[in-house]
Amino acid sequence: MPASSRSHALRAMPLLLLGAAPAAFAQTAPAPVRGEVTDGASRAALPGAIVRWLGTDQAATTDEWGLFVLPYSAKATTNLLIINALGYRADTVQAGPFVRVPLKANAELQEVVITDRAPSYSSLTPTHTQVISSRDLTKSACCNLAESFETNASVEVTTTDAASGAKQIQLLGLDGSYSLLTVDNLPALRGLSSPYRLNYLAGPWIESIDIIKGMGSVVNGYESISGQVNVRLKEPEKTDRLLFNAYVNDFGKFDLNLNTSARLSPKWSTALLLHADHLAGRVDRNKDGFLDLPLATQYNVLNKWKYKSGEAVVSEVGVGALRETRQGGQMGFRENDASNPYYGITQQTTRYTAYGKTSYTWPTKPYQSLGLLVSGTSHDFNSSYGASTYGLSFDYSHDPDHAGHFRPQRQYNGTQRTGLATLLFQSAIGNTAHVYRLGASYLYDDYQEYLRNGFRPGETAAQEQQRSLRARTERVPGTFAEYTYQNSKNLTVVAGARADYHNLYGWFLTPRLNVKVDATQSTVLRLAAGRGYRVANPIAENAGMLVSSRPFSIASDLQPEKAWNVGGSFSQYFTVAGRQATFVADYYHTIFQNQVVADPYSLPSLLLISNLAPGGRSYSRSFQAEVQVEPAKGLQAKAAYKWLDVKTTYGTELLAKPLTPQHRLFANLSYASAYDKWRADLTAQWYGQRPYAPGLMHQHDAGTGTAKVLYSPRYATLNAQLTRAFKRFDVYVGVENLTNYRQRNPIEAADQPFGPNFDAAMNWGPIYGRLTYAGLRFRLE
Repeated sequence: MPASSRSHALRAMPLLLLGAAPAAFAQTAPAPVRGEVTDGASRAALPGAIVRWLGTDQAATTDEWGLFVLPYSAKATTNLLIINALGYRADTVQAGPFVRVPLKANAELQEVVITDRAPSYSSLTPTHTQVISSRDLTKSACCNLAESFETNASVEVTTTDAASGAKQIQLLGLDGSYSLLTVDNLPALRGLSSPYRLNYLAGPWIESIDIIKGMGSVVNGYESISGQVNVRLKEPEKTDRLLFNAYVNDFGKFDLNLNTSARLSPKWSTALLLHADHLAGRVDRNKDGFLDLPLATQYNVLNKWKYKSGEAVVSEVGVGALRETRQGGQMGFRENDASNPYYGITQQTTRYTAYGKTSYTWPTKPYQSLGLLVSGTSHDFNSSYGASTYGLSFDYSHDPDHAGHFRPQRQYNGTQRTGLATLLFQSAIGNTAHVYRLGASYLYDDYQEYLRNGFRPGETAAQEQQRSLRARTERVPGTFAEYTYQNSKNLTVVAGARADYHNLYGWFLTPRLNVKVDATQSTVLRLAAGRGYRVANPIAENAGMLVSSRPFSIASDLQPEKAWNVGGSFSQYFTVAGRQATFVADYYHTIFQNQVVADPYSLPSLLLISNLAPGGRSYSRSFQAEVQVEPAKGLQAKAAYKWLDVKTTYGTELLAKPLTPQHRLFANLSYASAYDKWRADLTAQWYGQRPYAPGLMHQHDAGTGTAKVLYSPRYATLNAQLTRAFKRFDVYVGVENLTNYRQRNPIEAADQPFGPNFDAAMNWGPIYGRLTYAGLRFRLE
């Protein structure tokens, strides 16, 4: 949670948590007291602990990371704090700018479990941040990252096509490639992994998710444009000793997860995270001849090691590996069977990752630290779309005219080798009301991509291979600086800038600014502005269009994407029936100075990919309002409305971005009985019309010269889940899309997949209808 990064910014690890702005605490009265309350034995955070001034009623409660902010009290006659937590012995400590309080467990109450339900919108961070907590993640099946946003209104998960199963997120109405995805605040799952990256993180591995809208810190690089999604994985020293999760649905898909951790010594801890999923059943509920979900098998492993010397050195290393295979297409398709006449999709991914994070904190200066972060990724992806791969070759020497005695096949293969290193120094100027961060980074990206559509008339095999190859190597050294000012009352300003030199495109200059004003104790205003850059991967980022008959026409002079993002938010905290409630409204405007535009409108038979036309416009305007209340004990409710205006110049016309609804409504109800024995969750979502670009079956309007734009109908979905908790395990059952709504004919010309009208990429609604599931969670704390 962003509050955690504020607190830990005064220790070593915050250097490693690079998404949120650092905290700064004034050391002169009447500055608030900030601190952390932990379990004295395990050092785990204690949510729900009460901190108050001795002799007064003024108190604060720790959040789910054990952090608190206690305003100065004029009634306090001493400089002492009283800390109480259910199941722990009370303690009295001296107040200071920042205090850490380890509490000793009360032997008579060791079995008491404290559950925190802090607001999901932080009131502390300079950036507009929403947190999906570990409790929220259990409100839906949450088998992977794609399903972790089911009970969240800010992020929408969309299906890229109706055949391959690829999914992506949308933030502020922009595709997920414009939001920086980080894992433990290290940039991850970027580049060629973007089509399927939401499947590469298992839900039971995730501790929480931070959603940051608008411009965040410059420390993480220049790529963020619409915001940042930071996934916090289970920590070796804090997570359960054992967590086993099993899931199965009525498609026959099952997921198995096993998390184990061990505290090897007071300084060393480790965690091993294992995941496997498998779908072998062929299901076609809409009777279009295509699998509703592709057959798939994934094996995924991550091992983390953490070292804490005490107060000075913290180090963490991790290694991971993933192997995934997918097969989609028509029901009768069989891979490696050249005799079958069916359309098929085959995909294979092999991925290896490694990272290391080390920081040193000056023992006499807890606000000053030095950190080094390094990470590396090897990603290999092979896929084919069309006929069976068996017996097919790109050596057509037996067919000099390349007339083709084979059914058409499209192949897309890619490799990515990435290395990233960041050196970061943090300290204060005078006192911790003025904190600064300085650093340098180096990014290495090597891409090799092959997009093969077959031969052109008169083309040799060597010419075809050369035309199909897209390769580039990026080397980007950079430096950055960030300054944070926080007065003792109500103002926080974070100003940062970075300069990166790209070996292919020259200088990237990235300024960013975040301002937070506490207008009252319960009213928070935020403003954010800044610029971001991206080097697009046009094939991977439009992988859904590969499942169509439209060839890709990619301009040879693509330039980096560059955009400004300006916006802000209003947060009001209040009470309903004596319980905490929140109202949040935000607005963000993204303006592209250049964008790599994938144009499906201008030519229905072709996907044109080029730079934004001279004089063209591309922008996104996003407004969202959300209210969260607890009308009765154990009952939580939240509702949201989102409005999006996302348009781009396609050809000569300014048109709405395909498949983005302008209006969306969201509502969630959750109930927990005493001691959380029973939990029930209900989520409803309503989507307005979505524009989409028809293929050849719907040509341009006759005689008008304007692009033909169709609109999907409005529709709603309803998800529900019921959980029964026992001492060491939970049993849950649920249903997605309870009303069984489905898009009619999600695949255009499904009966002629090798013809010119075939198109599975204009998918705007549910494909397979209602889905039921059941699962089990078993844990040893």
